[in-house]
Amino acid sequence: MTPLALIIQARGDRVEGSDRALDQGRNTERFDFLRARGVSLHPQDGSGVRRAGQILVTSAAVEETIPDVQAARRVGASITTRARLLADLFNEAALGVGVAGTSGKSTTVGMIGWILHRAGKSPTIMNGADMKNFAATDSPFASARIGEGGTFVSEVDESDGSIAFFEPRIAVVNNISLDHKSLDELRSLFRGFSVKAETVVLNLDNPETAALVPDLKPGQATTYSLTDARADLLALSPAPSPAGIAFRIKARDTGEAVEVKLQVPGLHNVANALAALCAAKACGVALADAAFYLGEFSGIRRRLEVVGTVNGVTVIDDFAHNPDKISATLETMHAFPGRLLLMFQPHGYGPIRLMKDALVDCFANGLHGDDVLLMPEPVYFGGTVDRSVGSHELVCEVERRGRKAFALPDRIACGDRLVKLARPGDRILVMGARDDSLSIFARELLRRLAP
Repeated sequence: MTPLALIIQARGDRVEGSDRALDQGRNTERFDFLRARGVSLHPQDGSGVRRAGQILVTSAAVEETIPDVQAARRVGASITTRARLLADLFNEAALGVGVAGTSGKSTTVGMIGWILHRAGKSPTIMNGADMKNFAATDSPFASARIGEGGTFVSEVDESDGSIAFFEPRIAVVNNISLDHKSLDELRSLFRGFSVKAETVVLNLDNPETAALVPDLKPGQATTYSLTDARADLLALSPAPSPAGIAFRIKARDTGEAVEVKLQVPGLHNVANALAALCAAKACGVALADAAFYLGEFSGIRRRLEVVGTVNGVTVIDDFAHNPDKISATLETMHAFPGRLLLMFQPHGYGPIRLMKDALVDCFANGLHGDDVLLMPEPVYFGGTVDRSVGSHELVCEVERRGRKAFALPDRIACGDRLVKLARPGDRILVMGARDDSLSIFARELLRRLAP
């Protein structure tokens, strides 16, 4: 909601808002940032919705019983959703670049946005995470950039089905795997999104994404791969380092070969970079220029973000929350020595119930012998949800598969255990989504590790 609010405000509209986290005293830094930019904040008790001329924009987490919604009904104010409003803004743009997929959306949006910004195209960027390249001392929450050109680069979300609202000129689909919906539902949503675009950027290394190619017209798809020589853009000779990864790209149509040096690590970021380069080319940016600008990309907050190192122990803050993201993180971390101490906070009872078996598989296969997994109960900030499956059920299965895993009552207990377990050479990973306070928790861990 933060980047959407900033984009609406930049268009000259007045923005007010409420948030459950504000009432609960969480995420105070973000709310102070919004207030400093003229956004009026109210308790979520209906007091901010007073006039029929207001438009109430709700996130997917807002239910009909929330007082603001009831107040809007009472005074006759219009009600729309975050996704519908974003789609309206996106569809109005001269050139809409929509980035979809189960994993990698925020990083790919950040990469495309930075390339187009450096190429002088002044894009508007709507991201689900903060982009380090656009952050500044007076603007630490850089999840949006308001541009002057006609290009609008945005994440497109399949989890609530709102991907169907978007009409992209350029559609990017990084990957398709189990997350919030069944695979059959996901296949239908991504297919519908893709066929509407003039150019569709697809990952041949993901079987579900590659399966979209036959549904498209000749010349509509632009493909990329780390392994498949049939791809339009192929990555070769990846050379990882703890802080990044270098590789060479080759364009099939011209034979052009260009070197890329990323400041973000992991093969999954090579894939994200290939998607961004394909999209940039479709926007008219030369491959060599786009590759150079990509080397300046400094990453996304909470994407394998190193918080710091104390007494030989490194604390890393990471957004990974579904099997694909977690597996990519573990693979990237295990490319270098050091035990992993993971605290994984599931991002809800619904997702953990849907993904339980896949999560067990990714931890059982991705953890090494000395690694330790700690899990508090899933994040829960209110609302109606089935809480019959929690962290204990998942941990029992991971233990049965021979890995060290513990279900603890809360995050405080996890922090105490991590501090007690940590020894020089360890990497502590704080993993989870939908909770800004995880970053505060990671910083506090680093402080506690200091002598």
